[in-house]
Amino acid sequence: MSGNPSGGRRQRRAGPGRGLESAGQTQQLEEAQATIAKFKSSDRGLDEYFKKAYGFAVFPSIGKGGFIFAGAFGRGLVYLHGKPIGRTSVAQASFGLQIGGQAFSEILFFKDQKALDHFKTGSVELSAQASAVVARDGAAAATSYDSNGVAVFVMVMGGAMLEASVGGQKFDYQPGLDE
Repeated sequence: MSGNPSGGRRQRRAGPGRGLESAGQTQQLEEAQATIAKFKSSDRGLDEYFKKAYGFAVFPSIGKGGFIFAGAFGRGLVYLHGKPIGRTSVAQASFGLQIGGQAFSEILFFKDQKALDHFKTGSVELSAQASAVVARDGAAAATSYDSNGVAVFVMVMGGAMLEASVGGQKFDYQPGLDE
């Protein structure tokens, strides 16, 4: 019998290149899982997206605010077949008639490998014409992927933003979950 308390298995220690064991990584994973649970509870049909999507990106909180010029930023995780594979961030700038501040969650679903691979290049931008669907009961059933294989769902967390503006979201991707 081994003297190792883990039954002969080596225990991993936190640190660069050591997996998901740092406090920051654990918190990010917990926030992402809580966000996924909120989306699923708001619309039972989203469960099918989570099951069938090749991958998805979860942004637990995106903050947005401004007057005339507005900006938004958030961080999230990217999943492949339900397993986290990397980090992502979103930035948005817009111009037009707008005032206020708002926080929201967002999930992007990738229909296939091509859509996820394109996202991972870091060159993905969703224009003002891209339509995000507000997650509520029945919305998933009436939604489909766009021509790029992406479906976007949002959930407003708080605040108020009045806007008639032009702008888009820009996404970046970082493989791995090490800090």
